[in-house]
Amino acid sequence: MDFLTSSTHLHITTWVIALVLFFVAALASKSKGIHMALRLFYILIIITGGALFIEGMGYNMGMDYGIKFILGILVIGMMEMVLVRKAKNKPTTVFWVLFAIFLFAVLYYGFKLPMGENFLA
Repeated sequence: MDFLTSSTHLHITTWVIALVLFFVAALASKSKGIHMALRLFYILIIITGGALFIEGMGYNMGMDYGIKFILGILVIGMMEMVLVRKAKNKPTTVFWVLFAIFLFAVLYYGFKLPMGENFLA
């Protein structure tokens, strides 16, 4: 397995685990420890995504990878907003909707780009 494939798989693994932790934290009544673990995965997602972004520059598709990077940051931001507002007993509906929209967009971009897994073919 080459470096590109392994870094793509590492990135996918980190965001799958982060999504599981996010939904567990969102459904749990006391989720401080889970939330802290999720924040560690945010960092890992950004590091692995940044590495893929740098590798993606070689495909002359820097703008597409840049859009995906920004959408990924927005997904992480919405995840954090949902959990923080939930902990403060504030409404989260808008952030759930934005989370779903940004997650769909980032998954679409991720699977469409040349380094992504070809699930849409």
